This record gives sequence, structure tokens and C-alpha cells, in this order.
Amino acid sequence: MGTIHLFRKSQRSFVGKLTHEFRLVAADRRSWKILLFGAINLICIGFLLMWCSSTNSIALTAYTYLTIFDLFSLVTCLISYWVMMKKPSPVYSFGFERFEVLAVFASTVLAQLGALFILKESAERFLEQPEIHTGRLLVGTFVALFFNLFTMLSIKNKPFAYVSEAASTSWLQEHVADLSRSICGIIPGLSSIFLPRMNPFFLIDIAGALALCITYMLIEINNYFAVDTASAIAIALMTFGTMYPMSVYSGKVLLQTTPPHVIGQLDKLLREVSTLDGVLEVRNEHFWTLGFGTLAGSVHVRIRRDANEQMVLAHVTNRLYTLVSTLTVQIFKDDWIRPTLSSVPIANNILNLSDHHIIPMPSLKAADNLNPVTFTPAKPSSPPPEFSFNTPGKNVNPVILLNTQTKPYGLGFNHGSAPYSSVLNQGLGIPGIGAAQGFRTGFANVPGRYGTNARG
Repeated sequence: MGTIHLFRKSQRSFVGKLTHEFRLVAADRRSWKILLFGAINLICIGFLLMWCSSTNSIALTAYTYLTIFDLFSLVTCLISYWVMMKKPSPVYSFGFERFEVLAVFASTVLAQLGALFILKESAERFLEQPEIHTGRLLVGTFVALFFNLFTMLSIKNKPFAYVSEAASTSWLQEHVADLSRSICGIIPGLSSIFLPRMNPFFLIDIAGALALCITYMLIEINNYFAVDTASAIAIALMTFGTMYPMSVYSGKVLLQTTPPHVIGQLDKLLREVSTLDGVLEVRNEHFWTLGFGTLAGSVHVRIRRDANEQMVLAHVTNRLYTLVSTLTVQIFKDDWIRPTLSSVPIANNILNLSDHHIIPMPSLKAADNLNPVTFTPAKPSSPPPEFSFNTPGKNVNPVILLNTQTKPYGLGFNHGSAPYSSVLNQGLGIPGIGAAQGFRTGFANVPGRYGTNARG
């Protein structure tokens, strides 16, 4: 007996996974028609490429690229069916709708790259124009036109139908709209045929076939081979101008941007949510397009401490669900903090203000603005100082001076530096400390000590 691996997982290759998903799509009967049209498209592309080589026409080659684009659109339609069958998984929690967006973006970008290749080949042909054979030019034009229109009308391609309506109009659509408006002004009955915004794929198919018909006639009449190159440039420019708005729109969806046409509706819904009972603030809101026609979003809602979370969540979801199908709401209650008092005990003597004396310190000034006698700022326009040490003012406490030494200017300081012990022993500047006798003041009736309380 061989070894039994209990936790071994079967590893599939990329081809095996692709085959499994293709079988899943092929099991649906709706995809059979798409597969049939895809097989016919491959046959038509093969014939058209052979006719392009035999006629040596680059304009027919540019028109054949539209048939190749139809093959890409059929693949996109298959991916759309596959997305509808798949369920969200832990890896793809939002589902697989972005795969069809990526398919549309890739198809339109490849079509634009083909148009750029045609422009490059046309520029080379202007230098040396080859001879064009018109034997199968007109046949290939009508075969490609018939198949393109038949595919567009028979297959309902949901992704491209949505993008063609949601994206901005191309320059070809704008010119056709102006022309149809002028024609409808002359013949009002044609207003039902010439719509204000026609299908861009229908327009490019008709315009390309018309350019090839003009090319065929001019070559048959005048052998004017350069018109083939001019027609190829015109078809390439129309292809690029038609696919570019679709690439921009699908690219914005892939970049998770908010659609411009729903910003006003979202602002209105958010204002309604902010006025709900219990809601204090709506913040960190982000809304983006998940797929074609599917809007996803997330929002944080701050509520009161006494509000019901489930009730607020139900009301917020009910308001936003009308526009946002995939919604994530984060509810959190208001978390405010009370100011806390200090837990350190306060000494009793700190609260007794009578035990403490607050002595304001004068601000330091520049030395050149001080009077050398009174150390008071001297101003030419100011009155004389209010006090001096020999004649103190009315609201100034007397300065205590020592009696044992002779001091210049009556300041009570010795020249030179004195040790701290001698200064403290003399009792300078600290009331209630030092000898109680041997002090004199400028007043005869002032007591020797002016403080009655002990030192704090």
C-alpha cells in the first residue's frame, strides 16, 4: 500500500483551471450562441486577412481590425456570463465583477494599439505607395460590414452596452449628432431614425464601409492609390476616437473612483444620514464603482452613548442601500473622557495664603537705561523717580540695612564678593532671620522686624 496523504491538496495548472472554468461557462445554453458566433468570427477573420494580402489594401486591413475587436467583445460577453455564475469567495469578497471591467478595458486598449499600428504603416506608405488591386476589396468590405452588424444586433453584450452609454461621447458621435440635427430640421420625420446619441459601434462600422466604398470608386476611376492610405488613416482615427472614451471610463472604474453623476446623490444621502436620531458624525466615507452599474462603499458613523447601535445601523443601511448595493457601515459610540482631578494630597499650609509672601521680581532692562543711583529706568520725559533709598516712597516697604559697616550710596552691600555664610549671618533680605538688634532704617519709628509669622 502507498502512503496516504491526509492533508494533501490537488494542485491544478493554469491550463487546467482555465479548462475547468470554460466547461462551467459552456454548460449554460446561453453561451452556445456566443461560441457559435466566435467560431464564425474566426473564419471571417481568416478570409479577410487573406483578401487584405491579395489586394494589398491597408484600408481593408484597418477595417478587418474591427472584426477582430468583435471577437474581443464576444470573449467579454462570455466573461460576463461567467461572472454571473460565480459566487463571492474569501479571496474575492466583492465578487468577480471587476473581471468584465478589465476585459472591456483590455479590448478597447488593444483596438487603439491596432489603430496606432495602422497609422504607422500608413505613414510609411505615403513615402512609397504600392499598387492596390480592387478585385476583392469591395467583397471584403461587405462581408466585414455584414458580420459586424449581425453580431452586434444578435448578441446582447451587456458590458459594452453599458460602457457605450455611460462613457463620454466620441468626436464621431458629436459630428453625426450635429449632422442629424440639421437633417431633422429640414425633414422632421427622420427624428425617430437619427437619435441624439447613436451607437458608436454602429457608426464606426458604417463610416468605415463608406470610406472603403469611396476608395474602391476612386481607384477604379482614376487609379488614385493614395486614397487607400488616406482611408486607412481615417478608419484608424475613427477607431481610436471611439475606443478612447470607453478606455477612460473603464480605467476609472478599475482605479476605484467615484462616478461623477452620483456624487450629488451621495452627498444628499449622507446629509440625511447625519440628521438621523442618535447620529453625531459621519466620516471616512468612500464610495467607488465595483462593476458596471454596481456601487460599493464604506462609512464610519459615530453615535451617542445612549443610542441603539442596531437601530442606527438599520436606518443608515436603509438610506444608503438605494444607491450603494455593497455597503460596509462601521458603528462606534461617542467616547469622551471626563477631566480627572489630581490625586496628590495638598499640604494645608499651601491653602493658607497669609503664610506666604509673594515678592514680584522686576523685569531686567538694558544696563544703559538704568539710573546708577536708584537702579530705576531713567527717561528724559518721565518725572523723577518716586523713591530712593534715603527717601522711600509712600507705598514701598523700608529696606533693612546693616549698621556695622559703611555702605556706599546707602545700599547696604560690601564691595567685592562675600561668602554665603556671612551674608546669611548678617540677615539680609530674609525677614525674621538673623539678629534682631543692630538694624536701622530710614525711619525712626519703624520696628526692626516687619514679619510676624514664621517662615513657610
